[in-house]
Amino acid sequence: MSRRRFFRKVPAGLADIEFQSVRKVFGKRVVALEEFSLTISSPTLVVLVGPSGCGKTTLLRLIAGLERPTSGAIMLGEQRLDTLEPRKRDVAMVFQNYALYPHMTVRENLSFGLKIRRVAADTVASKVNGVSKSLEIDGLLDRKPAELSGGQRQRVALGRAVIREPKVFLFDEPLSNLDARLRDEMRYLIKRLYQRLRTTTVYVTHDQVEAMTIGETLVVLRDGRIHQVGTPVDCYRHPRDTFVASFLGSPPMNLLQAEYDGASGSLRVADQTDFGLSGPLLSRIDSKGARELVVGVRPENLKPHTGGAGNQGLVLGGTVILEE
Repeated sequence: MSRRRFFRKVPAGLADIEFQSVRKVFGKRVVALEEFSLTISSPTLVVLVGPSGCGKTTLLRLIAGLERPTSGAIMLGEQRLDTLEPRKRDVAMVFQNYALYPHMTVRENLSFGLKIRRVAADTVASKVNGVSKSLEIDGLLDRKPAELSGGQRQRVALGRAVIREPKVFLFDEPLSNLDARLRDEMRYLIKRLYQRLRTTTVYVTHDQVEAMTIGETLVVLRDGRIHQVGTPVDCYRHPRDTFVASFLGSPPMNLLQAEYDGASGSLRVADQTDFGLSGPLLSRIDSKGARELVVGVRPENLKPHTGGAGNQGLVLGGTVILEE
């Protein structure tokens, strides 16, 4: 698979993450990743998105050191990351289930990572106060996780990661347990945190809306392979294949079988209409003879046909069965 790279200026202290032909097999037959090659340049917010079982979380766990690759290498700058112990990797991970210490207060949860690194007490106190204020949990410092709502717990989990100032942030579907309103708030908060900290962030989700909202770059995965890398808008407007086209979008893109006739320059769609093609669309189609194609139409590009002379474009007949 060709190597993909996102070019950005790298601030001091940050480093690229590079997957070099990484393969991960569980047991003898379950292939989670197949010859996976990707370079994520710092700093960027990359969202790994795809259906369940596509390898998203496996990639995150490989970066964190919770799994080791079957073959290949993972680099952080010039350093071989996959050979280091997890505690030496300088990455911070936020989990779906918060993973807070239940017997500790919010203050103790936030400061724990700094204390085991023997950071000075006054520095710890200053950082706890700063992070808690930025996440609006400064009034909860003396509570324990059981006394917090789901949204408050996730803010504490975010704070515990941020306070360490790592080289890489990892998010494993952190908003899945929250209701719709809280998810919207947390998306905004995570995006703002990234814009302020400018630390390389790898975010995993199966929620395409979340991916499109948060990500600067999307990596669309399926069965352990990359199908497309690009900005959210580019992946949405110019999908590389029918999987990306149907996966991104809610409701999904309509995919219709068609046949292009090079002699007449027309496209017959769904056995019911001929449509003349010109310009950029035509340049992407082999104009010699007839060719079977798939036509993709986004729901937002459909509108009622009034039958007037001014109506131009592809006209399809059908019955509306659902309106959102």
